[in-house]
Amino acid sequence: MIALKTPDELELMARANRLVAQVLRAVKAEAKPGVSTARLDAMAEAMCRDAGAEPGFKGYHGYPYSLCCSVNDEVVHGFPRPEALREGDILSVDFGVVLNGFNGDAAMTIAVGQVSPEAKRLMEATERSLAAGVEKMRPGMRLGDVSAAIQAVVEDAGFSVVRQFVGHGIGRALHEDPQVPNFGKPGRGVELKPGLVLAIEPMVNAGGYEVKVLADGWTAVTADGKLSAHFEHTVAVTQDGPRILSLP
Repeated sequence: MIALKTPDELELMARANRLVAQVLRAVKAEAKPGVSTARLDAMAEAMCRDAGAEPGFKGYHGYPYSLCCSVNDEVVHGFPRPEALREGDILSVDFGVVLNGFNGDAAMTIAVGQVSPEAKRLMEATERSLAAGVEKMRPGMRLGDVSAAIQAVVEDAGFSVVRQFVGHGIGRALHEDPQVPNFGKPGRGVELKPGLVLAIEPMVNAGGYEVKVLADGWTAVTADGKLSAHFEHTVAVTQDGPRILSLP
């Protein structure tokens, strides 16, 4: 069942998502060589609680941290750890909050110091694919239009879209209907209507799209050991087009 949000509910969601954006901006500024992802996790949780919100991920289905920190070939759901980030790493951070009964959710991939040309190109293509998907969030479009737009940008750049993990509806629950694959056919799927809010999150691999989950039961890595990038926004369909809620 797809729950369309009222204008008042969209404003509450915007507050939650603005907080997510502020936290991610602070994490990006702090993510430098020599800094541990455990430190970034602690900082993100403290900022969240200081703002009167609850971490959206901590305890969700047993996930033990507030911030997902996925380094290099880690795709999503990586655990923060005490080891320091190194020059040339790419770090995907995914963060969520619950504020006033609504969830916020966004993600970005951060260059740690100077990264390789391939890593930079991967990150840029992933961010462009997110923008292409967001652009399709208009009344009368179909979910497949969003998915196909993301896939086209990624594959035109010579990369591959992860199939195992997808975006999702979001609102009072972190994961709501519908699921939002990052691949598909235009003109198919549910019709996009004002009040629909989706967390659009392309996960893009430099090599093949296959992934595997490590023994911790959470951390997903590329099957071929190549780099992966991840960008996400929470976006509402409005009469005037897409409204990105997760902007600072």
